[in-house]
Amino acid sequence: MDKTARNRTKPLRIGILPIEGFALMSYAATTEPWRAANLLAGRTLYEVINIAATAMPVASSGAAEIKPQAVPGADLRLDYLFVVAGGDPALYPGRTMSAWLTRQARAGVIMGGVSGGPIILARAGLMAGRRMTVHWEYASALAEISPHLMVERTLYVIDRDRMTCAGGTAPMDLMHALIAQHHGADFARHVSDWFMHTEIRPPTGPQRSGLVERVGTHAPAILDAVEAMEGNIADPLRLEQLAKLARLSTRQLNRLFQNKLGQTTMGYYRELRLERAQNLLRNSALSLTEVALATGFASSSHFSRAYSAQFGEAPSRYRDT
Repeated sequence: MDKTARNRTKPLRIGILPIEGFALMSYAATTEPWRAANLLAGRTLYEVINIAATAMPVASSGAAEIKPQAVPGADLRLDYLFVVAGGDPALYPGRTMSAWLTRQARAGVIMGGVSGGPIILARAGLMAGRRMTVHWEYASALAEISPHLMVERTLYVIDRDRMTCAGGTAPMDLMHALIAQHHGADFARHVSDWFMHTEIRPPTGPQRSGLVERVGTHAPAILDAVEAMEGNIADPLRLEQLAKLARLSTRQLNRLFQNKLGQTTMGYYRELRLERAQNLLRNSALSLTEVALATGFASSSHFSRAYSAQFGEAPSRYRDT
C-alpha cells in the first residue's frame, strides 16, 4: 500500500459508503479525523465524499441522515473507500453495489470496512486471502456464513489494500495510523489531541473488556469454566468436563456459580448460548435450524422453547423459517 500524501499537491479522495442503519459513532469516528486534519493543516488534505446507492439521504440507526454527494457510476477517482454499516449487513450488498465495489478494488482503490462493513466487503468477494476484523457483535455470524475467512478479534487490521475496523471508536485509532503514514506522527498526534483522543490504541488491542469485567468475578475456577464455555458454543461441554477444567468437583463448581453469579453452571452456559443465538438471529440470515445447531441445540423446536423461556418472545420474530 502506497498512498503517502506528504509530497502530493492534490488531496486524497476518501469515499464513505454509509449503509442504511449505520451507527453514527462509527461514521463520525471514520470521517471527523479527516475534517480535523484539513482544519489544522489550513488546507484540504482529504476530500471526503459520501456515496449512496441513490441520491436519497441514508438514515442512521438514530435520528440523523447523511445526504450523499455521489452515487455509484460517477467518475469518483477515489484513493480510499470505506463501507460503514450496522443493522444487518448480511442483507447487503445487492448485485449492482457488489459489482461496483469490485470495480473500485480492481481500479486500485484501497477498500475499507467499518463495524459491519467488513461483512459487505466479504460478501462481495473482496476479503479472500486477507486478514480482517469486524465488530464483535457480527463475528459469530460471519464465522457461520464464511468460515474460511481469516477473522481476528482486534480493533483494526490493515492487510495490503484492505482495511477493516471494528467500529465504535476504533476508527479513530485507524485514522490516526493513516494520517501518521500520510503526514507524519507529530501531525497525527495533533489531530488526535483535537478530539482528546490521547490514548492511541494499537491495531491488536482487544474489542471487548476482559473476562473478569464481563463475568463480574475474579474467581479463577469460574473464569476457567466460562472461557471453556465461550469456546464451545456449538458443541456444549458437559458439567463434568467443565468441573474438570476448573479443577473442582461438579458440586463445588455449582456452589461457586450460585454464590458468585446467582445461577447454576449449566444455567449460565445455556444463557450464554441463547445470547449467542440472539446475536445470530439479529446479524445473520441463518435459518432457525442453522442457528439452533450453531448454538448447541438438538432441534429447532428445543431451541425455540428455550429461547422463548429466556427472552419472552419466539425466535420466529427474526425468522420465518
